[in-house]
Amino acid sequence: MNQVKEYHFPFSALEGQQSLQTALLLSAIDPLIGGVLIDGPRGTAKSTAARGLADLLNEAKLVNLPLAASEEQLIGSLNIEAALQDGRVDFKPGLLAAAHNGVLYVDEVNLLPDHLVDALLDVSASGINRIERDGISHQHPARFVLIGTMNPEEGHLRPQLLDRFGLYLQLPPRIEPSVRQRIVQIRLDFDHDPKAFTVRFQAAQQAMRQRLQQARERLEEIDFSEALASRVAEICYQAHVEGVRADLTLLRAARAHAAWQERDDITDEDLEAVKGWVLAHRLREPETAPADAMSPTFPVFDPSHKSTSSEYLDSDQPEQDQAEPGGDQDWGAMPPETPDIAMVKSIKPLWSKKKLKK
Repeated sequence: MNQVKEYHFPFSALEGQQSLQTALLLSAIDPLIGGVLIDGPRGTAKSTAARGLADLLNEAKLVNLPLAASEEQLIGSLNIEAALQDGRVDFKPGLLAAAHNGVLYVDEVNLLPDHLVDALLDVSASGINRIERDGISHQHPARFVLIGTMNPEEGHLRPQLLDRFGLYLQLPPRIEPSVRQRIVQIRLDFDHDPKAFTVRFQAAQQAMRQRLQQARERLEEIDFSEALASRVAEICYQAHVEGVRADLTLLRAARAHAAWQERDDITDEDLEAVKGWVLAHRLREPETAPADAMSPTFPVFDPSHKSTSSEYLDSDQPEQDQAEPGGDQDWGAMPPETPDIAMVKSIKPLWSKKKLKK
């Protein structure tokens, strides 16, 4: 029986998704970046780009992680009976082992159970899958390009998990008419004759594949200078990110970008190109310093934030400092009148003590 060959849309033929292509390529150059989380609506070529990247990696395997997968299906399982009886480790590989040197794709990762996302991100960051059961352990290499997608209409990841994705890319919900027209036309060409379309982009695919391989080889030759590390530390500090995961990811992503651009050193251009993808999902609001017991606390004023007056009225700040008469907050309002204070006679209670005794 003749098997029909399946043609995939070429990665180099994607239209209007240059940022998505670059972010995925950087993650392929250095998988230890920690993968890419793509946030965008349906129909924005997320799965098409993932499949195209796998084809670009020397026909690497694309492994899909279903939402209903169990922990054993993901990380693998150990045969405890074989270990106890024969003293040997009988390991059944899971999806992480299958994705080694390939692409692991998780659609709607925000709907995946948290403990599976946690295990997945652990392996993605280390490149090693470790399994421990009842005192028996086993480990194997698992280096893959992690691609997770999510639809903002269906909820978001917890901040603790969101931070562990290396790069975050938010796709625009709307596409300009001229770009839409090119996307539709090129998709119609592919659907009409997939074989001819693939042949048409064969040279571009080969050139991109070769450039990707050269970038991977150049990666280890690019060093992190002390000046670069200082610059990265300042960028992350100003962004109020927690911990140093952002620093490490920014260094790796900038180095991968320099390798892709065929440079021997990391430049400010490389930092500027990737810092948005590294910091977008890690930004935190600046926190106020701990209040001293002898000094009052004041709310932090953000000029870009249009707050309601109640936010400031509820603070510990004295009333006269919160809204000055004639100030910008109460423009056009008359100053409050001070009520007159007069002495009054004492008021006789409604019930006397005698009536209360009865």
